[in-house]
Amino acid sequence: MEKTLSRLVLAGTGSGCGKTTAACAVLQALVDRGLKVGAFKCGPDYIDPMFHSRVIGAKSGNLDLFFFSPPTLRALLARGGADRDVAVIEGVMGYYDGMGLTTSRSSTWETARETGSPAVLVVDAKGASLSVLAVVEGFLNFQADSGIRGVLLNRCTAGTYPALAGAIRERFGDRVRPLGYLPRMPDCALESRHLGLVTAAEVADLKEKLAALARQAEETVDLDGLLELAGTAPPLAYETLALPRYGEAVRIAVARDKAFCFYYEDSLEVLEDMGAELVPFSPLEDPALPEDIHGVYLGGGYPELYGERLAANEAMRASVRAALERGTPCIAECGGFMYLTEAIGEHPMTGFLPGRCFDNHRLTRFGYVTLRAKKDNLLCRAGEAIRGHEFHHWDAQCPGVDFTAEKSTGKTWDCAVATDRLYAGFPHFHFCANPEFAKNFYEACLKEKRHAESHQAHGHREVQL
Repeated sequence: MEKTLSRLVLAGTGSGCGKTTAACAVLQALVDRGLKVGAFKCGPDYIDPMFHSRVIGAKSGNLDLFFFSPPTLRALLARGGADRDVAVIEGVMGYYDGMGLTTSRSSTWETARETGSPAVLVVDAKGASLSVLAVVEGFLNFQADSGIRGVLLNRCTAGTYPALAGAIRERFGDRVRPLGYLPRMPDCALESRHLGLVTAAEVADLKEKLAALARQAEETVDLDGLLELAGTAPPLAYETLALPRYGEAVRIAVARDKAFCFYYEDSLEVLEDMGAELVPFSPLEDPALPEDIHGVYLGGGYPELYGERLAANEAMRASVRAALERGTPCIAECGGFMYLTEAIGEHPMTGFLPGRCFDNHRLTRFGYVTLRAKKDNLLCRAGEAIRGHEFHHWDAQCPGVDFTAEKSTGKTWDCAVATDRLYAGFPHFHFCANPEFAKNFYEACLKEKRHAESHQAHGHREVQL
């Protein structure tokens, strides 16, 4: 199949060059123009898509060539870009940075190439002048098919931009065009934390910051030029994702609050496509799990920042533990896994799993992994695998031993607690990386639903007797 989709990649020279600021400025400015915009993030990041979603008012998807095959990645782009006037894809790290120090595998460049998306390079111009052109030339020439068609200067002054833009045109001609600049805007800075930016929900004045960025973009970014460039993208060739559709719905409780907010929205959508109703709940605020649920999904996030409040909600902790002790199927990734242990630091948690969690004060078992099951479990059979990602500073006394995690370097370690009703561990995964895992989870929830209905019917007959 083919789809006409105007699209471009906003790539960067490296982390910290201003990609997310530029992406949010451009997204908000295009939305303010009345356009329907799709947003995507290269790589496994959760936080940047939250900012995209706050801008466009809809989900933002991840495009990750470690998780997905190129056909699956293009299918997710086509799906997320459906009925959109334009799609903006924010890069990850530097344009050519891939899974390792010396490879471009799974890089933003590879994503741009596989999707046929023209790229705009965001270059930090603070403290530089002619050297900006050396940076641009290096990125253009590093690969013969760089795909870079435009340059956007960040932290550039109004006084220096005209001269730099003229120099870019003179040196590179039709190869690449200057598409404006953003000045230094300290009032619009997005704060960082150890796993990336502070989440969108925690930025009290986010709307004001986005509005200011959009106003600036209208003044100093060539938005018409960006749209024109996006329109040069060729038709997107893709195949639809093959997912089973169950005639019987299940209700899955999904933790959604400031403590638990790291989810791949396309991954959750797989469950919905199969027929699931996803019921949000807050371990921070709610007194108990939602009623009549057949599964629980505890995503990642920052439970360590809310340990005192999570501990104080004793009713919810008891509700979650009771549900799991009854055998309710549960996926608990990273922060969700921590919530199931005895404690996070000094704060007691549900205690369903043994051991405590502690701050390791550094990234722990960081990066892409392939998870391979040692035994049959809720998600798969022994020997089956799915690609995932670990990114955390906290660790656990008992991180689990039921899967083997393997990095591309060959390094391995044991991880995750897995039974026929539970997956709980630090690694995150995406159902589109192996839809069979979603199918198995859904069917476990169906089994739980039928067991509950049978139990209720049996109890009703006893009352009648």
